[in-house]
Amino acid sequence: MFSRRSLLSTAALGLVGTAGLSACSSSGPEKLETAPSGHAVQGATLTYDPNHLVNDGEPISLEWWLWDGDAIFGKFAEAYSAIHTNVEISIVKQPWEDYWTKLPLALKDSGNPAIFNIHNSYHANLLPYLEPYGVDLDALKTDYQAVDAHEIDGKVYYVDYGLMSGVIYYNTDMWAAAGLTDADIPTTWDELREVAKKLTIAEGDSFTQAGFNFNGQFSAFTPGMPYQLGQNLFAEDQVTPTFDTAALAEVVARFQSLYDTDRVGSKDFGTAAGDSFGQGQSAMVYSWTHLGGTLAADFPDLKYATFPTPVPDASAEPYALDRYNGESTIGINAGADDAAKAVAQDFLAFFLTSRENLKELCLNYHVFPMYGPLAEDADVMADPQLASLADGLERYIWPGPMPATFETSSTTLWEDVLYNGVDPAEAIATAQATIETDLASLDFTAVEDKYAFYQPSN
Repeated sequence: MFSRRSLLSTAALGLVGTAGLSACSSSGPEKLETAPSGHAVQGATLTYDPNHLVNDGEPISLEWWLWDGDAIFGKFAEAYSAIHTNVEISIVKQPWEDYWTKLPLALKDSGNPAIFNIHNSYHANLLPYLEPYGVDLDALKTDYQAVDAHEIDGKVYYVDYGLMSGVIYYNTDMWAAAGLTDADIPTTWDELREVAKKLTIAEGDSFTQAGFNFNGQFSAFTPGMPYQLGQNLFAEDQVTPTFDTAALAEVVARFQSLYDTDRVGSKDFGTAAGDSFGQGQSAMVYSWTHLGGTLAADFPDLKYATFPTPVPDASAEPYALDRYNGESTIGINAGADDAAKAVAQDFLAFFLTSRENLKELCLNYHVFPMYGPLAEDADVMADPQLASLADGLERYIWPGPMPATFETSSTTLWEDVLYNGVDPAEAIATAQATIETDLASLDFTAVEDKYAFYQPSN
């Protein structure tokens, strides 16, 4: 997945930094006369045998662009170049806000980078520049979950290495202080409501401790919770949005009543539930599992655990537990030269079968591995966030590389309801209209119908 350096230099692009990560000499990669030998074949159904010459042993230098995680992604590059010492892999890291401006321009104008990290929210911008994966798709589908959702005309350009969705975080010290035990962990929203009451400390409208806080999480839970009630975000044509529904109205009423009726939290108790939780002000919050990284970095002494997001009825399996989004595997530049693309494809097979590095990647970003051989890994299950996603993993649904309008409209909806006094029905209708307008200018088709339990909504 790497390309030869082009005349479009990193200096001309104004990159933040480039770090060479290879097992080559300081003067660059050198010709490899004989094929590597003695290395174990890695992988399960999809396998990678390292014992072969890459690029006929000729030296080749490639770039891999990313916006985060240069050290952890760099371990893949280091391991690969330690075997194939004629390949030099240089990682180029730059800020998120710059990445999505510079990357499409570079892909359009040059063969660099040959490899780059993908976020599926930029799917439409990147697809014209992506080379299809050359690995065995049947084997890939056996080892990785949800590959079908990424297939386009029989080709795959990236898949998910990890799944992220919502769980409930709870402060274990507050939990114990309220006299709660593991037996009290709620499985339904009604049970969460009662637990939240026990965790709330307030006098009138003045809160010392919110039992449950969802401030600032509006875009996270709002598009996903209607799935629990059997409501998709799109009609059967996978194009028409179905946001204004009875299911969403029920979800909004449920969360609003936690504040207005049960008094377990307040719209005015901080603007960000995650920060409030980290600061020890909120006992429970809904959040996607990226919160684990924030807590580790900013609140390392906080004692917490998680449990799966509750469902409406414990006696009936929900249509889906929540939506999810995937952290994407690497992309290959279709504009790179043939030699670079051949090496890139070889590295791709190495990447997709590197069990230990994939595990470390998932643990670092708090995403559940989509690589099947890691599904029951002890280290994965020891992560509280990931363990909460593991039970019922097949019941999370991916709508596709969803346009941002669903999340921004969800935030506006809640701001209108909580802070501007707008009637929920009116706010939901406005959100539907906004989404329809925004989608009209986009060529977007959902993939809800690729969900294993898909049923069109009533």
